[in-house]
Amino acid sequence: MEFFSALWEYPFLQQALIGGLLASIGCGIIGSYVVVKRIGFLAGGISHSVLGGMGIAFFFGLSPLGGALAAAVASALLIGWVRLTWREQEDTLIGALWAVGMAIGILFIAKTPGYSVSLMSYLFGNILMVNPTDIWMMAGIDLVILLTVSLCYQQFLAVSFDEEFARLRGLPVTFFYLLLLCMVAVTVVLLIQVVGLILVIALLTLPAAIAAHYVRSLGKMMLLATLLGALFTVLGLIISYAPDLPAGATIILVAGVTYLVSLLYTTARKRRELRRQLVRAVQ
Repeated sequence: MEFFSALWEYPFLQQALIGGLLASIGCGIIGSYVVVKRIGFLAGGISHSVLGGMGIAFFFGLSPLGGALAAAVASALLIGWVRLTWREQEDTLIGALWAVGMAIGILFIAKTPGYSVSLMSYLFGNILMVNPTDIWMMAGIDLVILLTVSLCYQQFLAVSFDEEFARLRGLPVTFFYLLLLCMVAVTVVLLIQVVGLILVIALLTLPAAIAAHYVRSLGKMMLLATLLGALFTVLGLIISYAPDLPAGATIILVAGVTYLVSLLYTTARKRRELRRQLVRAVQ
């Protein structure tokens, strides 16, 4: 109740709530593709490389989120090219890009003249610092994601489930694969303010992974993952407010606990169903 009374009084809480809900849209839609195509490691490489772009932007006095967006898209294209060209060494190369991107960001931030930046706010996020400008940017990113997925839904579906069949049908798989990775990059930037670079992958994958326990349609999975992302964000804000806990970490903790409970429940349900089938077969 303390949170809800403060929500009416403090604009920063209202902006945090709106920002969290906007972030849930992107993570629900694109996170479903990440889970279905099993590219969580690639998404991790993209998210951690973003710090390099942010550091360079700080050094030259530019917008850090603009630098993050440029670095995310560049990393997505580079990582996609690495995966398509060097499949045998992709894990090592993507891990190297991951580390180099973060190192570049740290070096540029450390050398920014006359300006000290706390890495914590970008590594772990601070949803309570979301401002109206961030909200408009997040709404714009959501619009880009929604339009792109609406126009390319069937193509992304084919690339996610069966690349070889898509190639046989004449679909330019490489183009749509790289476009999908760019959408992952854009979503990473969307989530930076909410949970930070370190925790982005958790919010990108956990709601979609939970949704996959209960639905089989990709469209339904996106919708359920979006609703779950919104629920986790709201619950995380509520739980973290009174004891003054880090909101981003609390959101991820709520999502992680829910995933474990869902996994245990669905596993137990499958075992019960298997037992019933065995009993029927014996009878």
